[in-house]
Amino acid sequence: MQIRQLIVIGTSAGGIETLRALVAALPADFATPIAIVMHTAPQSPGVLHEILDRSGPLPVVNPSNRERLKGGHIYVAPPDHHLLVEPGHLRVTKGPKENRFRPAIDPLFRSAAQVFGPRAIGVILTGNLDDGTAGLWAIKQLGGVAVVQDPADAMFPSMPHSALQHVSADHVAPLAELAPLFVRLTAAGVGDVAPPAAPTGMEVEVKIANEEDPLQAGVHGLGAPSTFACPECHGVLLQLKEAGRVRFRCHTGHAYSGDSLLAEIDEAIEGALWNTVRLMHEGDSLMRGMADHLEQHNADEATRLRRGGDDLLRKAETLRELITREPQPSLAKS
Repeated sequence: MQIRQLIVIGTSAGGIETLRALVAALPADFATPIAIVMHTAPQSPGVLHEILDRSGPLPVVNPSNRERLKGGHIYVAPPDHHLLVEPGHLRVTKGPKENRFRPAIDPLFRSAAQVFGPRAIGVILTGNLDDGTAGLWAIKQLGGVAVVQDPADAMFPSMPHSALQHVSADHVAPLAELAPLFVRLTAAGVGDVAPPAAPTGMEVEVKIANEEDPLQAGVHGLGAPSTFACPECHGVLLQLKEAGRVRFRCHTGHAYSGDSLLAEIDEAIEGALWNTVRLMHEGDSLMRGMADHLEQHNADEATRLRRGGDDLLRKAETLRELITREPQPSLAKS
């Protein structure tokens, strides 16, 4: 059976509970395939598909690479792999991380937009930061339908809020209304409209997620070099501008939204501060050990070393208080 429409869903924090409720509400005869990306750690056991398979009437699987798209099936991206759409089947790849995650939402949405055009339905659910906003924008750009969970109804409203800020959503609805909405959207159907040609930049980004060499794919044509380095590989980040947003991608393919880059900087700053505290404690221990060794031979030098250790401990305590003080400053929205 030819697949005429595809629903793609992106979520992160709060996603398990939200997806369970959504899958449970879908009817057993729902015929349109659904592809889902939820942010997971690389070492995750990858049991989301099993949880969702027990939650509702439709079969839910982790697809294998090049698995055929089947109506009435739900496909969940496996841990540490992007999930992409190609005509008639799915790709499971190890392309570069986007927005600090693999799987990431944007690659799935871009590929769905490229293949299905106006027959793609993109859905942003609960989650932190803004992964999925660029992908939902791509779906709208090629004539697809944009659906966003009402931020007031989401367990974590940042992702839906970001999507609504930057994309003209066709439908904004609470979780309880999404399954009936999916039924209406797919029952209405669409004509045999060929997807419009995807912009060159979108094609390049899909190729990168599909494990093509970024330089061969044309990554340098995506934007001008910025003054920022990629947190992952430390190469220069190119700056991409679209619809009032700024995104970044390096020549090896790692991609960041503005918020995800700020979140990465946030973590790097905190890590550097804790590393400094550790070094101060190690410096104190070294000075005291040296002082004990010198006590019988050079009491003045031993005293100087102990005072140096005391000074390091005071500085370490001051820095620790700065790090742990509430509320903690944050560069990125949660």
